[in-house]
Amino acid sequence: MRLDKFLKVSRLIKRRTIAKEVAENERIEINNKPAKPSSLVKVGDLIKISFGNKLVTVKVTKIQELSKKQDAENMYEIISEEKI
Repeated sequence: MRLDKFLKVSRLIKRRTIAKEVAENERIEINNKPAKPSSLVKVGDLIKISFGNKLVTVKVTKIQELSKKQDAENMYEIISEEKI
C-alpha cells in the first residue's frame, strides 16, 4: 500500500493530501530511509513521522484498504513518541 494512503487509512494523519505534503517535505522515514508519498508500506516496516515538535515511530502490524475508526489503531503499534 502507498505510504500516503496507509497514513490516512490508519488515521495517523487525517487527510491523504496532508500525508503527501509531509512526505514531500522529507519528514517521514520508512526503515530509516526518507520516504516519498508513493513509497510502499509492508507489515513490519518502521515509520518515523516528524510532527512539528514531536517524533513518532510506529511499526506496521496490518495492511487493509479500508478501516473503521476503531479498527485503524490495529494497523500499527506505537514504538516511541518523543518531543524534539
